[in-house]
Amino acid sequence: MILNNKLSLNITQVQDKIRSGLLKSALRDINEALALNPDHPSALYLAAVCKRYQKDFEAAGNILKALKISSPDVGRVFQEQGHLYLTQKLYRLALDAFNVACIENSALIASWRAKAELHEKLKEYKLAREARLQYRYISSLPKPLLATMDLIAQNKWLKAEKRCRSFLISNQKNVEGMRLLASIGSYFGALEESEFLLESAINFEPNNVRVRIDYVHLLRQKQKFTKALEQAEKLLETEPANLQFMSVCAIENAQVDNHERALSLFNCVLENQPIDPITLTSKGHLMRTNGQQEEAIKNYRKALRNCPSHCEAFYALSNLKTYKFLENEIMAMRQQEKSDALTIQNRIYLYFGLAKAFEDLKNYDLSFDYYNKGNLLKKRKSGYDSDKMAEDLGAQKKFFTPDLFRCKDGFGCNKRDPIFIVGLPRAGSTLLEQILSSHSEVDGTLELPNILSLTQKLRLMRRDGVQPGYPEIISKISPDELRVFGENYIEETRIHRGEAPFFTDKMPNNFRHIGLIQLILPNAKIIDARRHPMACCFSGFKQLFAQGQEFTYGLEEIGRYYSDYVALMDHWEHVLPEKILRVDYEAVVEDLEFQVRRILAHCDLPFEQSCLDFHRTERSVRTASSEQVRQPIYKGGLEQWRKFEEFLGPLEKVLRPFL
Repeated sequence: MILNNKLSLNITQVQDKIRSGLLKSALRDINEALALNPDHPSALYLAAVCKRYQKDFEAAGNILKALKISSPDVGRVFQEQGHLYLTQKLYRLALDAFNVACIENSALIASWRAKAELHEKLKEYKLAREARLQYRYISSLPKPLLATMDLIAQNKWLKAEKRCRSFLISNQKNVEGMRLLASIGSYFGALEESEFLLESAINFEPNNVRVRIDYVHLLRQKQKFTKALEQAEKLLETEPANLQFMSVCAIENAQVDNHERALSLFNCVLENQPIDPITLTSKGHLMRTNGQQEEAIKNYRKALRNCPSHCEAFYALSNLKTYKFLENEIMAMRQQEKSDALTIQNRIYLYFGLAKAFEDLKNYDLSFDYYNKGNLLKKRKSGYDSDKMAEDLGAQKKFFTPDLFRCKDGFGCNKRDPIFIVGLPRAGSTLLEQILSSHSEVDGTLELPNILSLTQKLRLMRRDGVQPGYPEIISKISPDELRVFGENYIEETRIHRGEAPFFTDKMPNNFRHIGLIQLILPNAKIIDARRHPMACCFSGFKQLFAQGQEFTYGLEEIGRYYSDYVALMDHWEHVLPEKILRVDYEAVVEDLEFQVRRILAHCDLPFEQSCLDFHRTERSVRTASSEQVRQPIYKGGLEQWRKFEEFLGPLEKVLRPFL
């Protein structure tokens, strides 16, 4: 096996030498390879193993510390850290390392076995039992599925998909294989296929709890909240005292705004596990969604008092936007920064929390350093490719021409219900949604995945034995099919609506698919939310998104995405004149009433004072701007990016044509 084109290091051969005790020879091979590429993760990892066998614990530890930040296979790095501590008989530290290894890469059989043995050694018998059960489950899986899990942990999703599909060809009813392929499909946005796989798996094994929970999670991802809740309640009925099932059920009740039921279930879990940090944090999220900020803060703080390494709670506090960290909280975060046993995700949470803390203290150098660290780690996990995104957006411009729209004029579903709010995240779309949803004739929904799901379906569609891909497949779609796609969108989104005749869909990435929207819903209204390029992009860089928006995790990447977005919007405005209303955030802040009247006129809605008093509208808001939209318009945030201007050279360089 070759590490890369420059290296001739045979990993298998080096591993054999290590096992045979030929450590000097193994290190000679490794060092020759590192002379050509000093940062290569595989060579460094093998060097750490050699140093452990030589009992050079300090050198091994230093290598592993660096690898935790740079290696694509961080699970194995933590596993090796565990072995290093075991060799030194540091059992608690070893257990912490193996815990993280199992989280980062659940296919590591050796880590599960070590976890079980260490819990036993430390007289933690319940935890030992749980770890042993998981060890047996992982050990029982077919090797191709273990390999698939391993590839997923390394973010090699395409290879994982190929391996899993190959296995399922000859093992069509293997439920674990179907679960894995469903999770891969979920990552790629192929939600229809994932739903079919999980429904089939349930039919094969109705009592498989893992499948049931995966199914609930997928239904939530598809925003089929009512159906997800039904499944969660059914799960709880099978074991009413099961705390895990209670938590799942609480989360799904929160999604459909059954806040009392959700709160009751969270409290029931906490009666049995009063200091469980995950439940306390989830309860905090519920309070925040409800606008009960002080209660949210109490729960986040309680989670941290009992488990300072649960860094999601630090991030949750920072994500309240208006919250200012106390001095002791900042000290606690910096102490956690030194920890050897943080998962990558917890470290990302921590960095973003520290960034916000130091920004509030006006220490912009340190703040930016933490924002940058958090983004670098997140970018490593995302695998985002700017060139591929530019190619995809360029395909939209090439395919959706004026001639195409003339040929397909009059097609699609003629319903007028949807108002699409598109753009980049952090461009003011939540504010526009709050303004519109304050109108008596408009229901505010969420960032609906339906259009993106349809594009995934189109990508996989075959015509005449060929899979031309999207958007090219559109040329093969009949008028009746386009109408049905539009009707399906209206029907599928109905669960998010009340009785109002119109509703908003504020999925920002729908700007990529305005051509498709026009063909299936020609009477839909479209609003393009804009913001100063530097302000918009840096605000995205500062935000840790729950999912998607991978382009935000690098200054150059987000700048290129903004540039490609503007180019595509220019195209849509050219081929669909007067179809799209552009609304600049700065203009809304400057003259709210004028812009509100403009927006309502575009949507064929009469003026209502409630749209000016949007901050008084009571509704659940789950996006990053939930606190801001509950306040009147203010100008304080317009120029915040300038405090960091000296660090934004790579972004400014890309955005120069728009400044």
